[in-house]
Amino acid sequence: MTETLWIFGYGSLIWDPGFAPAESRRARLDGWARSFCMRSIHFRGTSAAPGLVLALDAAEGASCTGLALRVPEAQAEEVLAAIRARELVSDAYLERRLTVTCEQGEQVSVLAYVIDPAGPQYCALGAEEQAQIIARAAGARGPNRDYLWNTAQHLRALGIPDPELEALAARVRDLAG
Repeated sequence: MTETLWIFGYGSLIWDPGFAPAESRRARLDGWARSFCMRSIHFRGTSAAPGLVLALDAAEGASCTGLALRVPEAQAEEVLAAIRARELVSDAYLERRLTVTCEQGEQVSVLAYVIDPAGPQYCALGAEEQAQIIARAAGARGPNRDYLWNTAQHLRALGIPDPELEALAARVRDLAG
């Protein structure tokens, strides 16, 4: 018997997982923070003008609420290959098996993509510097600001509060006019 494949969505995987989940559960991952700490050189920026995308950054006492997405068993290998091609396009993310706690208290083992803090795409920037970059960057999947706004909108719709992300989205709206 094969283990059920769950993937943790905390950014674009929430609103664009690339597959139809068999099940979706709101879930919390302790010890990690959702953070614009990854320079995007492919999808939301370029090597010459990197954008910023969300990553899970290890942080003691932090937690990140997102979605545990169950992959349909018949599609597990295909979905895993596609997710790896998307998330591991560079050396920025590390694939980890982590445990999340779902709303009803059950724990689920998920595949999660976390930032490599030793990697060249890792950054720790203040909110204003993030906003300036996100407002102007664009890559193969479009403007960086659309990534931010889509994520903020979907977190709001799911009832997942993220005041820092909301403040950043508002600032980028101001900058973008």
